[in-house]
Amino acid sequence: MFFTPHAPESAPRQKAQNPPEDGWRLSRQEIEERTLRHLATHGDLEKAVAENARPGAGVDEMRHLQEKIRTLAQGTGPEVARLLAINGVTDVLINSTHAWIDRGFGLEEREFSHSTDTQTRALAVHMAAACGKRLDDASPIVDGTLEGGIRLHAVLPAPSASGTLISLRTPRARGMGLSEMEACGSVAPVVAQVLRALCARRANVLISGATGSGKTTLLSALLSLVPNDERIVCIEEIPELHPDHAHAVSLVERHPNVQGKGGISLSELVRAAMRMRPDRLILGECRGPEVRDVMLAFNTGHDGGWATLHANSAEDVPARLHALGGLAGLSDSAVINQSVAAFDAVIHMRRSAIKPQVSQPSDEAEPHTDASGVEQAQLPGRWVGQIGILKRQGGELVCELALEVSQDGTAHFGSAWPDIQRLCGLDGGAP
Repeated sequence: MFFTPHAPESAPRQKAQNPPEDGWRLSRQEIEERTLRHLATHGDLEKAVAENARPGAGVDEMRHLQEKIRTLAQGTGPEVARLLAINGVTDVLINSTHAWIDRGFGLEEREFSHSTDTQTRALAVHMAAACGKRLDDASPIVDGTLEGGIRLHAVLPAPSASGTLISLRTPRARGMGLSEMEACGSVAPVVAQVLRALCARRANVLISGATGSGKTTLLSALLSLVPNDERIVCIEEIPELHPDHAHAVSLVERHPNVQGKGGISLSELVRAAMRMRPDRLILGECRGPEVRDVMLAFNTGHDGGWATLHANSAEDVPARLHALGGLAGLSDSAVINQSVAAFDAVIHMRRSAIKPQVSQPSDEAEPHTDASGVEQAQLPGRWVGQIGILKRQGGELVCELALEVSQDGTAHFGSAWPDIQRLCGLDGGAP
């Protein structure tokens, strides 16, 4: 009697490929997990759903499973995808079992199906994995970018004393132009005149503002004014700048892996960008020692550059520059000298703490448009509030205001307005 090893091996393989009806008695979660594994292996969503759905599943059930798998594969899951799809949403914030959205009208709490923090933790871990990042007790804080440019920040207990925290920021589907920002009240006419002149005259400009004040939106709009025969090199932590420009390239910071290796800092990217023949060097956000490299670049013939940083007002920018310069090992006197020489002007974005007096759009409705078709209320409560110039006064770095604009567009001119006029080639005195 001869023993043939092939038969016992082939039977299990056939069973795995074509399981009997009893083998399909799986929970919905098990079906979803198996479909996700199939998708990860073969890359065909329709085939993954067709081969792993419950036998006898109808069209509606198949469509639901396909949408569920699609959103899970993107990293958000259907529950969060529903919140992100609400008209005008810029931020989704999840605090354990509660969820809020922000679409420019203050935070709005929304229904959230997760009744335990364990569910939200699993969601956060899944999102991090979709970004190629690790999130667990050993590494409880993560930053990443999901499909579609959605920015993820998640924190697990114990750093968080409030359960699992998830913060998502969405990119704009379509960038706004400067004319559109002017039309919706985010840029006053006199400010628009100054901004166009600063761009045309290749001034080096620093844009300041709080988180969510519209710094990136404004910068993208201004970069869209750059002639297409100029090369723009953008340096960012997260790719958020999407100017309407034929020759804009982007360099993105890479964080170290869990072994602390493989990281590429913003400072390294600034130095690399200077070797790429940039006509315009752009730093998406100054938040560390890279400010030294940017100021050195702007002081060595790279004009027409722009950078952003967080600050509460234009007057607070000098203190912020001193703090960042200290991280780079610069003395106070070096910060003053480098800042005054590097930046021709400071533009400060403001965000009102008072909700704008406009009706909130429905979740599904299209944004309101005026007769010209320009979207209205795209940046409610956000506007260019100050323009100033960095100067040395009495051995200190100060930002002297040239222009201050209230939310209703009323302009007040300061002592540095003549400096702005000379810089921009504007005629006449203050309007």
